[in-house]
Amino acid sequence: MNYILKIFTQDEKGLIYKISDVIFKYHINIIKNDEFVGEGMFFFRAVLEGKFNQNALIHALRTMLGEHSLIELHEKRKKDIIIFVTKESHCLGDLLIRHYSNELEANIKAVISNYDALENLVSKFGIPYHSIETQNLSRIEHEQRILDCLELYSFDYLVLAKYMRILSPAFVKHFTNRIINIHHSFLPAFIGANPYKQAYERGVKIIGATAHFVNNNLDEGPIITQAVLNISHEYTWQDMQQAGRNIEKNVLSKALELVFEDKIFIYNNKTIIF
Repeated sequence: MNYILKIFTQDEKGLIYKISDVIFKYHINIIKNDEFVGEGMFFFRAVLEGKFNQNALIHALRTMLGEHSLIELHEKRKKDIIIFVTKESHCLGDLLIRHYSNELEANIKAVISNYDALENLVSKFGIPYHSIETQNLSRIEHEQRILDCLELYSFDYLVLAKYMRILSPAFVKHFTNRIINIHHSFLPAFIGANPYKQAYERGVKIIGATAHFVNNNLDEGPIITQAVLNISHEYTWQDMQQAGRNIEKNVLSKALELVFEDKIFIYNNKTIIF
């Protein structure tokens, strides 16, 4: 059995030795490890192999490092996700195909949308689809219906695959650092709606996409991955939008790969990625 060990603590001399010594005493093999020191903080990730008492290992590490330290130990497994969509199919379709081909390190438990436009697509893959429309509902009522729907499932992450609604702080609070969004611009430029129109009006020479964790600030959560494409003055905003779709699905796919492999630390609204 393989596990992912993640440690985040204040830096001090000899930490790698101390951590390795604790792991060795439990007769655990370290397959791979990475570490980084920045702003006086120490970040450590290791892939472990063996049979051991997980609680005992965590207790030993916490005793050595102190209660202020963040210590996570995860069994290396596929994550369970729920995808949120609106009407655009390119990111959702890419994830569905990767899931069908067993290339996605996750199980898609369900798809939730505020429209029924993509139900036919999702049904072809045998995945539950929930259309929770906003008509005649307040924002609070709509989000409560989503929360009620989510109660039907056990999951690790919510993936916003072009979900074109802003989630309230009250909703986001339920899933801190567990919501991943794909935004169709190279953040921090052109936040909010219609970024391609904003980019066109600004006369940019590159367009891009950004995958990030969702927090209470619109499109300002910790960035996971980004990519760009060179364009020219000949592009209309519709051309930019079309060209950007490939970037969006590739960026989202790469970000999810990093998330599912437990390679990300979040610190001061930034990410450290191994």
